[in-house]
Amino acid sequence: MTIYLRLFWEFFKTGLFAIGGGMATLPFLHDIGETTGWYTQAQLMNMLAVSESTPGPIGINMATYVGFTVAGVPGAVIATVGEVTPSIVIILIIAALLKSFRENRYVDAGFYGLRPASTGLIGASCVTVILEVLLCTQVVTTGSLLNGLSWAGAVSVQGLILAAVLLVLTNWVKPTKGLHPIFFILFSAVVGVVFHFAGV
Repeated sequence: MTIYLRLFWEFFKTGLFAIGGGMATLPFLHDIGETTGWYTQAQLMNMLAVSESTPGPIGINMATYVGFTVAGVPGAVIATVGEVTPSIVIILIIAALLKSFRENRYVDAGFYGLRPASTGLIGASCVTVILEVLLCTQVVTTGSLLNGLSWAGAVSVQGLILAAVLLVLTNWVKPTKGLHPIFFILFSAVVGVVFHFAGV
């Protein structure tokens, strides 16, 4: 029972404070992994890849994935419920008070202040993914926002090449520029499988 309560509480906090969408949950998920030991940061990057590739909001997909990894199907359900509960409660409150909220200067000022925080969370997530996946650098975030970096002494040459190819295909090659992101996700998955079996 304790593991289920902990799952609910950790993802309740994530859902409550990760403002700005799914990528904004990544710093919280880093912290959960480091404080609970439920998963390593390398496993988190794999979860992120799977969550990005599956339908649905990434934050909810991550909660479901982590919950399943930690405590099976019940864990997946409880982590997902914990993630969405704050949003549902806040939406119900706002819906009940929508008229007074609509032109409230304090609410406007609050959202104005939340924009940079949201941008910072998403930016931190992007930097963390680049450092850990492409540069094989372990980002240490316990105790403060950033305690340090631990470089494994390697660079993912394949990852850098794939990132460069995707950047070119999505921005400068006319036939592929307008393709749906799912094609690039599938392409990347195929490349990963080929590299794995080729031992690259």
